[in-house]
Amino acid sequence: METLLIVIFVIGYLAITLEHNLKIDKLIPALAMMAIMWAIMAFGIDGFSNWFDSGEHALLENFGAFDHDQKLHLLEETLLHHLGKTSEILVFLLGAMTIVEIIDYFDGFTTIKSFVKTRSKKKILWIFSFLAFILSAIIDNLTATIVLISILQKIVKDREVRLWYAGLIVIAANAGGAWSPIGDVTTTMLWIGNKVSTAMLIEHLLVPSLVCMLVPSFIASFLPAFKGEIDVEDEEGAKSKYGPIMLYLGLGAIVFVPVFKTVTHLPPYVGMMLSLAVVATFAEIYSNRKIAISSLDQDSDASSHHSPVHSALTKIELPSILFFLGILMAVAALESLGLLFNFAEGLKQGMPLMGTEMAGTRVSDLVILLLGVGSAVIDNVPLVAASLGMFSEPMDDQLWHFIAYSAGTGGSMLIIGSAAGVVAMGMEKIDFFWYLKKIGWLALIGFLAGAICYMLMRYLF
Repeated sequence: METLLIVIFVIGYLAITLEHNLKIDKLIPALAMMAIMWAIMAFGIDGFSNWFDSGEHALLENFGAFDHDQKLHLLEETLLHHLGKTSEILVFLLGAMTIVEIIDYFDGFTTIKSFVKTRSKKKILWIFSFLAFILSAIIDNLTATIVLISILQKIVKDREVRLWYAGLIVIAANAGGAWSPIGDVTTTMLWIGNKVSTAMLIEHLLVPSLVCMLVPSFIASFLPAFKGEIDVEDEEGAKSKYGPIMLYLGLGAIVFVPVFKTVTHLPPYVGMMLSLAVVATFAEIYSNRKIAISSLDQDSDASSHHSPVHSALTKIELPSILFFLGILMAVAALESLGLLFNFAEGLKQGMPLMGTEMAGTRVSDLVILLLGVGSAVIDNVPLVAASLGMFSEPMDDQLWHFIAYSAGTGGSMLIIGSAAGVVAMGMEKIDFFWYLKKIGWLALIGFLAGAICYMLMRYLF
């Protein structure tokens, strides 16, 4: 039965990668794969011998001794658990994307566009790489990618050139998210799980993550795509005098989210909803329209079509949201049966031990590097969840820092290997194989360069 689930996942994954050849939107195989896998698990629940407890990050003891009703109840609880965790990410994403669209409604990104005075493609590459690296550490790699690609669309009109910039933004955003506890969902998992502390994470990963961003950007700066200058269209006047205000208010509201989380200890999406409410309120005031988004009367409904909030919500990439739901819930199915856990455990036992001694246990660096590669192919969240159950090293052990780096930056090698990549794919309609051919090798070189830097720092210091 487990084999059947893996086959369905592989077929669904291939259908996603061959989206343009099959002429089927990627969200269709993602949703179908998710639904079919959970349905098979429900029908064949008595045939499974293992079950992964996501709360304890370990295989559930005596699962085989449970009766049918107990197993079915456990499946329903597990499905609800994963739906809740996935929904946290999706609601957070919806809030961030809506704020960005509200800023765009007031033409706020023209403010940042005006800061980029150069026409040199190479200089623009470096500007966006450093912006992605820094912003992703502050507002997370997902939101940073949304913001920067939105700005990029205002500056670079040639889509073919813009795709290259988007690919390098994904690499830089993932690298920047790896050294911050709020920069990537996996580092947040390790942070919340008391495996890393903020100060030690920054101390150990800032330099390797910087190398991971610098090396691909340096190599890319010599490629033909970044030669010459961009074509600049005639400057248009700003649509609204409130553009700069809404830009700073919107970005400030997003930056407020980690502060809200730190103070209240609530999930990030709660803070994002509060930020969205504040930004939406000012947007409605500045647009001189009454807040009528939830009104059902005819006059209010007509007015809502001119509402910046209503306008922003109509521009949200819902297909990307549904795709994200499907792929995460499909991976959660594999995780729930302990398949990912057993795979990671098999790597730990089977690979040659070539790492250093950590807390009395020799752990292979190669295993953790493969975890980084695996995060590009599957998803870094369940792999990190499996590693939390696999290893028992204490807080701030070097093992956890290396896992944070590998899982955070490894996803850049494939366009669907990270949340930033998935969003970029949706916003710019990036082809899977185009990214693999043009950007994947740059991401691999950056990933390995940063890993080597981390190992050297570990041995030297």
